[in-house]
Amino acid sequence: MKARVIVTLKGGVLDPQGKAIEGALKSLGVDGVASVRQGKVFDIEIEAADREAAQHRLSAACEKLLTNTIVENYSVEIA
Repeated sequence: MKARVIVTLKGGVLDPQGKAIEGALKSLGVDGVASVRQGKVFDIEIEAADREAAQHRLSAACEKLLTNTIVENYSVEIA
């Protein structure tokens, strides 16, 4: 089954890369950009008995490797 893990910085955590992107967009003339926060997306194919098992395995993968849970949040979407 296919899944997508979306990782974002927690609110209040400084995002220098997002600020750099924001500045670059403004310098390119992209109007209306109030702020930018960057993140990561992982598209994963996983074998599991059911959606619940896949969710559990992917959450474990996020906790162990894919995220830094001190400064990042994650969500798992299973297709």
